[in-house]
Amino acid sequence: MLEELKQEVYEANMQLPQLDLVTFTWGNVSGIDRQQGLFVIKPSGVAYADLKPSDLVVVNLKGEVVEGDLNPSSDTPTHTVLYNAFPNIGGIVHTHSPWAVSFAAAGLDIPALNTTHADTFYTAVPAARALNQAEIEADYEGNTGKAIVETFEQRHLDYEATPAALVSQHGPFSWGKDAAQAVYNAKVLEVVAEEDYHSLQLTRANIELPQYLLDKHYYRKHGQEAYYGQNNAQSQTHAHHEK
Repeated sequence: MLEELKQEVYEANMQLPQLDLVTFTWGNVSGIDRQQGLFVIKPSGVAYADLKPSDLVVVNLKGEVVEGDLNPSSDTPTHTVLYNAFPNIGGIVHTHSPWAVSFAAAGLDIPALNTTHADTFYTAVPAARALNQAEIEADYEGNTGKAIVETFEQRHLDYEATPAALVSQHGPFSWGKDAAQAVYNAKVLEVVAEEDYHSLQLTRANIELPQYLLDKHYYRKHGQEAYYGQNNAQSQTHAHHEK
């Protein structure tokens, strides 16, 4: 079942250590087949060096395992909530990458301070609120997803234009049209978090991008008027950062 998707999700998972986005097993990628209503996700606690495509677990949109001998990622309920709430995403990544976690631990958005950010994220990457004790005890991972969805609803954010979020006291989640693009967005998120951290150490001035520059960089890669790239301006999965 879903052998091609398993291979894609396996390859996306293997990118996490290659891109220095995970330490040990602190991360996971999933990808979904919308027609079948099934997604494939990394098994819980399996070292990347040992991971095989056949190890991946198939889960339905109720969060139930339908195929696989191993336990799915402990973050599976979060992925389930996000797939149900955000119908146009095809892949999700969760990591504990240190620069993004630093902003999450501080409960701070990752602000749009430079064009690197604006090429991928149209707004600040929001920090969802921390969960309370009752939410953690009742359904920790499921309520993590709900906190992200709540943040996008309350702030009237477009989950496709800003394909990532932080969970305060926890870490980043990113998503995209497929698993590979979700990994790309996770790496961009980590890079801009590091850049922002250093920028904010250097000045106390308001250095957020003006709206016209943010618009220019975001829309040259996204939307009907995009002109970046070689006849594939809306795809960022393998794009190079060029000025």
